[in-house]
Amino acid sequence: MRFAGPTGTGTNPVVPLLDLSAMSDEIHDALELAWKEVSTSAAFVGGPWLERFEDRWASYCGVNHAVGVANGTDAIQLVLRALNIGRGDEVVVPANSFIATAEAVLLAGATPRFADVDADTLLLTPETIAPAISPRTAAIIVVDLFGNVPSMDAIARLADVKGLALLEDAAQAHGATWRGRKAGSFGVAGCFSFYPGKNLGAFGDGGAVVTDDPDLARRVRSIGNHGRLAGQADVHALAGTNSRLDSLQAAVLSAKLPQLDGWNRLRRAAVATYRGLLSPTVRTVWVHDDVRSAFHQHVVRVPGRDQVRRRLADKGIQTGIHYRIPCHLQDPYRGFTPDPLPATEQAAAEILSLPVFPHITRLQVEHVASCLNDLVGRPDSHEG
Repeated sequence: MRFAGPTGTGTNPVVPLLDLSAMSDEIHDALELAWKEVSTSAAFVGGPWLERFEDRWASYCGVNHAVGVANGTDAIQLVLRALNIGRGDEVVVPANSFIATAEAVLLAGATPRFADVDADTLLLTPETIAPAISPRTAAIIVVDLFGNVPSMDAIARLADVKGLALLEDAAQAHGATWRGRKAGSFGVAGCFSFYPGKNLGAFGDGGAVVTDDPDLARRVRSIGNHGRLAGQADVHALAGTNSRLDSLQAAVLSAKLPQLDGWNRLRRAAVATYRGLLSPTVRTVWVHDDVRSAFHQHVVRVPGRDQVRRRLADKGIQTGIHYRIPCHLQDPYRGFTPDPLPATEQAAAEILSLPVFPHITRLQVEHVASCLNDLVGRPDSHEG
């Protein structure tokens, strides 16, 4: 099994949660060329670099259209606005997502309605979505959390029966699949972030909307470009905003895209090694057999999570928590879902994101697994 990158030294290597520099180093020449060509052309907004990336990203996702936007939050907001979902409408979202999913609903003028998740996958299911649907519901946003895709066939059937728009927040799932179909290609549109830490990351903020609907793509592009009509810079047919993916970020993403599948394979190999080494006491987030995960994060659940995390840090192991406070318990969002969401709330106290990135070494994975097994097995590891 191949693990690229630095091996660490001795028996106690430092293990970062993520190593972005190794990915950039691997494609250094392509990135240098992209920078040179964009800076020489001076076509910094729009133009051939953006068009080229949009075409390639649409093809990669298995859809007909891609529209580059400024970030993943805008991607969701722009789709909702293009669908005329806003004031008076509710949108079902998972409670254990990054806050941007619900934030985008508010920015579009609609109201988020939080749903609980499956206790094993930590993803939405038809059973967790159904109680959150009301007469005001206009859409469902599923989140491909940690790079894992929910049971999209069943969720799509529910949305169809209820007459609801289905959006996919695929910001953590570049290249993941459900039954062979790419994340982002389900529902009316898929929304991506290219934040630098994503599996396909830019050198700054960036995002995209992908869809098979040409009219939706046209409206998203127009709203994100000040409401302009295509090819008419001084005609503003829609109330818009400024949300565009710039040429340099598009060029960087084009340089990285050919490596994405290989980098995802390395992530899956690292997680497979983790799972072969970790004690049964360490509960891993379950991935459905029909999912090929992108493993944006490798999330486990451990007792005494905060104490365990501090002790791992003492051993040079960086970890993350995604997410410590569920969305429905954040102060600005408490009024939207008064009922408790038990699976989400329990998971928030136990989840721990372990280091996973394409260039992690086997030595680093073994070190993390050994330390975690040791800590979780100690009687005093469950303290505060």
